[in-house]
Amino acid sequence: MNTVSADSRKSWSVNLEDRPAALEITLLKRTYVLPWNQFLYAEGGNDEVRAVFATHDVIIRGGGLDELLADMATQRVAAMHEPSRPDRFSSAAPGGIREIVVQKIED
Repeated sequence: MNTVSADSRKSWSVNLEDRPAALEITLLKRTYVLPWNQFLYAEGGNDEVRAVFATHDVIIRGGGLDELLADMATQRVAAMHEPSRPDRFSSAAPGGIREIVVQKIED
């Protein structure tokens, strides 16, 4: 598998060779693996992206997320990583993911 980091903070990685079967989301205290075949849509802009799966909503906040939205449209994002608390407010890297919220969709 050939992957590339989308930014210098390595907030998300993209599979360049083929589509990954699932999106791995690593939070500070939990990891989710959401299958791409349950992906419904994504929306957002530069500072926030919402990705909707059949069972979960994923809200990603940060900066420079237009690229993430484009990567999600092609379903080539293999992994996303929530930064540690001190890294969230680092002024050295203004782009990238600051926060990820994963919410289970209730029936």
